[in-house]
Amino acid sequence: MSQTALLFAGQGSQTVGMGRDLCEKFPVCRQLFDNANTVLSRDLAQICFTGPDAVLTQTDNAQPGIFLTSLACLTALQSQIPDLKFTATAGLSLGEFTALTSAGAMTFEDGLKLVQARGRFMQEACDSTQGGMASIINLDDAILVEVCREADVDIANLNCPGQTVISGAKDKIAKAVELAKARGAKRAIPLPVAGAYHSRLMAGAQQKVAGELASLTMSDPRVPVVANVSARPGGSISEIKDLLTRQVTGTVRWTESMQWLVAQGFTRFIELGPGNVLAGLMKRINKDVEVISVNDCATLDAAVIKLRG
Repeated sequence: MSQTALLFAGQGSQTVGMGRDLCEKFPVCRQLFDNANTVLSRDLAQICFTGPDAVLTQTDNAQPGIFLTSLACLTALQSQIPDLKFTATAGLSLGEFTALTSAGAMTFEDGLKLVQARGRFMQEACDSTQGGMASIINLDDAILVEVCREADVDIANLNCPGQTVISGAKDKIAKAVELAKARGAKRAIPLPVAGAYHSRLMAGAQQKVAGELASLTMSDPRVPVVANVSARPGGSISEIKDLLTRQVTGTVRWTESMQWLVAQGFTRFIELGPGNVLAGLMKRINKDVEVISVNDCATLDAAVIKLRG
């Protein structure tokens, strides 16, 4: 039997104006943004709607902004299709927190505050280290592992077949890029990021995230939520917290996560949040499944037609 999973966007998908038209059309979305402003005691909505881009892109703004916009997309969709059925969720990096919130493992307020704290901790780690990341295209996995070992950098994201992101100190990333090119990578591209996410350089942030999670009240998720670092759903709440902690410095195993869901019978995926990065990755992972992206009113209308049809 066909099953539907929700997918939630990660950092990097933010764009100035995200969520604005949903708030203009749906009072329930406007209320969500107003609630976020109250919870955080600042105008996050204004940053999402008008930027500027340099401000929105800051980790401690982008992470809660994407979390909020993604849940607004889900809220708008559920307002149009109240009987929407989904039986698993997953999210890329930051999106894993949104996925857990959508599954009822944490409240909107707690999830929002946790994500803002995570963003702040990661920004602090970026500021205290000289880190960078690079995308490596079409290099054999075994060769890439050897490149990372020689350059002393980490594998941050296994996004889809042929696309891997590496992370570490800037000078070491530069070395890894040259090694990758020399050993046959189709492309090796340094990324315009603030630091070395999902690497050992985030160890300071990891300790602080662990502290926040320790005091957080969570519930068992209503549906399985696939964890980035294990490519499987977590079991107990203590395991889920451990997986979220490990994710700060660990590898995001997105390809395996999607392959696991497909193997469980999931054939329809609804991507929620700014952009359509996850739909693009899925085309490289499995072309036979359906991905519907919802990021604004136009894509929502198209999604409703497909889902009702």
